[in-house]
Amino acid sequence: MVASGILLVALLTCLTVMVLMSVRRQWKLLEKLPPGPTPLPFIGNYLQLNIQQMSDSFMKISKRYGPVFTIHLGPRRVVVLCGYEAVKEALVDQAEEFSGRGAQATFDTLFKGYGVTFSNGERAKQLRRFSITTLRDFGVGKRGIEERIQEEAGFLIEALQGTRGAFIDPTFFLSRTVSNVISSIVFGDRFDYEDKEFLSLLRMMLGSFQFTATSMGQLCEMFHSVIKYLPGPQQQAIKELQGLEDFITKKVEQNQRTLDPNSPRDFIDSFLIRMQEEQNNPNTEFHLKNLVLTTLNLFFAGTETVSTTLRYGFLLLMKHPDVEAKVHEEIDRVIGKNRQPKFEDRAKMPYTEAVIHEIQRFGDIIPLSLARRVIKDTKFREFLLPKGTEVFPMLGSVLRDAKFFSNPQDFHPQHFLDEKGQFKKSDAFVPFSIGKRYCFGEGLARMELFLFLTTILQNFHFKSPQLPQDIDVSPKLVGLATIPRNYTMSFQPR
Repeated sequence: MVASGILLVALLTCLTVMVLMSVRRQWKLLEKLPPGPTPLPFIGNYLQLNIQQMSDSFMKISKRYGPVFTIHLGPRRVVVLCGYEAVKEALVDQAEEFSGRGAQATFDTLFKGYGVTFSNGERAKQLRRFSITTLRDFGVGKRGIEERIQEEAGFLIEALQGTRGAFIDPTFFLSRTVSNVISSIVFGDRFDYEDKEFLSLLRMMLGSFQFTATSMGQLCEMFHSVIKYLPGPQQQAIKELQGLEDFITKKVEQNQRTLDPNSPRDFIDSFLIRMQEEQNNPNTEFHLKNLVLTTLNLFFAGTETVSTTLRYGFLLLMKHPDVEAKVHEEIDRVIGKNRQPKFEDRAKMPYTEAVIHEIQRFGDIIPLSLARRVIKDTKFREFLLPKGTEVFPMLGSVLRDAKFFSNPQDFHPQHFLDEKGQFKKSDAFVPFSIGKRYCFGEGLARMELFLFLTTILQNFHFKSPQLPQDIDVSPKLVGLATIPRNYTMSFQPR
């Protein structure tokens, strides 16, 4: 009895020492984190943040604590990076260390670490490699996808002509068109513009995307462990994401029934074929859950970001009719009115190219970027970030870095033009992020933005029911996403 008692005391002593050493190590690590405002228990720095303008709140905090600081979003600790230098040092110079994916509460409820966008480690690498290769196989970056975009642009022009100059909300005109390009790759076909199921899918995407930018969306990011159980708009956003997942699952089942392994029709077929090839691999990442959620990642990202950018762009061009007039002049001079724009025209259209870049810079559609995570204890500048630390590389702070853009708060296409009026690149143009987890849909998005915008402006003038000076181009919502204000406009034939 005495011996067993001594042994128990010894074990408890060892455990206590180990726990204390672990706690001490954690405290030492935390002492080396970047500075930041002192958090309160559970609510963190909630009182110092404006949840309607999170990126503005972060920029104000950075003025006091510097370009690298620590913030507590409720109980969630995040390191924020502001400005080109800090973001580039992390995502490019230390790309491997910062290659993990952080949390995104609304989407994580559905994705739970699966799919190409929200996964980590070997899963993320394999799914990313496969997705890039397969998109290429189906024409992305080649003439095939350009022809698909041109064809879809033709359908859009017909639809806009059908409005006969009436004032309309362009939201679903644009999302239908953009979505059909990625749909033709992942599903092998486009949707009819009046397809009720298609319109329902677009509403679900828009609804869940906009929710991430609302105040409630930001509260979810901070207090997800509690809010996920409460009634409210977050439940509707989750329901919308589940509706999208159900649709993709149904599409996958249709493909499974008609699959020809020798002739893949679309992204889903290619993934199913890879699943068959790896069916005896117990550690494969090519299984149904990753198929459904990767397809949803591509469908969602390939729809919302480009269509939202175009929607913001139209508003900016109505606010600045002088800019629209110069784009019209360049289109007429380089392309004329008797043929469709081609992507190669871009090289001869520096002003239009500058305008598209400035729309993306000013629009700042994903201002905080998707959260990153360091995959091991990481020395960054004079700080030490413990393994698993979440990081917000603020893309919006780079796109508005005054060292690169002379009038960062204004819409100013000259940011991308040299003194001779030629297009000028900028290292701080990062709307697709940079480093190992940059958006691999960048090439497709660039082609879509150029071809859709030039085709529409080749055929129409934009007219607002408001005078230019009365048009408000400040965003309606800013959170994970930047959402432009609702507006109506008239497409007037040229």
